[in-house]
Amino acid sequence: MLSNIGIPGLVLIFILALIVFGPKKLPELGRAVGQTLSEFKKSARDLTSDIVKEIDEAKQDATVQVLTSDVVKKVDEVKKM
Repeated sequence: MLSNIGIPGLVLIFILALIVFGPKKLPELGRAVGQTLSEFKKSARDLTSDIVKEIDEAKQDATVQVLTSDVVKKVDEVKKM
């Protein structure tokens, strides 16, 4: 998205932000945007981690169920002998 803007576009955005918010508010605004992006990245990382953990647990549960059913089948075969 930002790759199509280029340097002149970024300069224009900076000048417009300077005009709209003023030189005193601009650092505060930049800091707030940076903190917001940081929180968003952290939340996305945590969500990804939780999803991966749930998938791993589901795989382990499926493996346990398959192994359990195999053991039950073997026990039933032994009982029939």
